[in-house]
This record gives sequence, structure tokens and C-alpha cells, in this order.
Amino acid sequence: MRILMLGNSFTAANNLPQRLARLTEAEVMAHTRGGARLAEQLNPKTKLGARTLAALEGEPLDFVILQEMSHGPISSPQSFFISVKRLCEWIRAKGATPVLFATWAYEKDSAKLAAKGWDYEGMAHQLSAAYRQAAQENRALLAEVGQRFYDLSPTHPLYAADGVHPNEEGTQLAAEVIAETLLTHKELTP
Repeated sequence: MRILMLGNSFTAANNLPQRLARLTEAEVMAHTRGGARLAEQLNPKTKLGARTLAALEGEPLDFVILQEMSHGPISSPQSFFISVKRLCEWIRAKGATPVLFATWAYEKDSAKLAAKGWDYEGMAHQLSAAYRQAAQENRALLAEVGQRFYDLSPTHPLYAADGVHPNEEGTQLAAEVIAETLLTHKELTP
């Protein structure tokens, strides 16, 4: 199994691609840049975009995992939905299955959440709804990592000190949710 992960620091944090490789026994490649948006992955004029488009044209892939910038689905929904649609079309044309890596709200009562003027519940629900809609519209698999963060963060420490990125436990949870999504799909698909 060959997997390509497209994302930013949420995907790169704490060796998420390597953790996913161990859980799935797959070859996992990651194209990330801190703060990257999915639109950049489509832009052949950027280093990241050129690399991603070349990978999609290269050797066959089984899954391509898409992770948008942390608040992109809320702050730039039009760009998010257009980028997901274009990437999913490209991924399917290459014979791979697109997967949305639905991310989490910033930690409750964190400085970053306050700086944005958002509340935890609102951010969590808006992110979940946007990823769910994008997955449904594009017939993509949905790895609901953000929902698992929402369910477990009251009793489990999942965030790094910045209240935005995952700590080791949060990254492991993300790897497990993504792996479960992929492996369940593989089992159900002849």
C-alpha cells in the first residue's frame, strides 16, 4: 500500500507519517510545509505544488490524504471546497482514493482561540461540518480526527503547549484514526 499525505505542520508533527506507516504497514510519503493550504498543493509554481503534482503523475498510489490549514475550512471555505474538489478529481483520475484528514479545534481556553475570537465548541463544530460536507460532496473517505479530539480532550492531554498542535498522544490518536479509516476501507473494498 502506498500513501501520500498532503498537509502542513499538523501532518508533520511528531512523525505522524512514520506512525501511520507502522500502523498500516504501508509506504507513506508526506508533502508538508508549515501553514500550507491545500491550494498550494495544486499550484505548480510553488515547490510544494510542483512536488505534489509530480507525485500524483508518478508511481501509483492507493490513498492520498488531504489536510487543510488548521482554520482554513472556516476562514476560507470557498478556497477549501474548491481545492478539495480539484484534488479529489485529480486523485481519482490517477486511481487512488482521496481521504480527508479532518483536524481539531484549538485547545479550549487557549490563547490562539481567544486571539481569533472563537469559542471552542463553535470551532470544533464548524470544522467537523466543513470536512463532512467536503467528504460527502467529493465521495472521499473521512478520517474524523477532530471529532475524536473533541470527544477525548476533556480527559486526555492531546495538545502541545501552544494549544494548537498535537502532543505525542494527540499525534498517535491522529495516526490511529487515519489508519482505522484506511484499513476499514481496504477490508470493505474488493
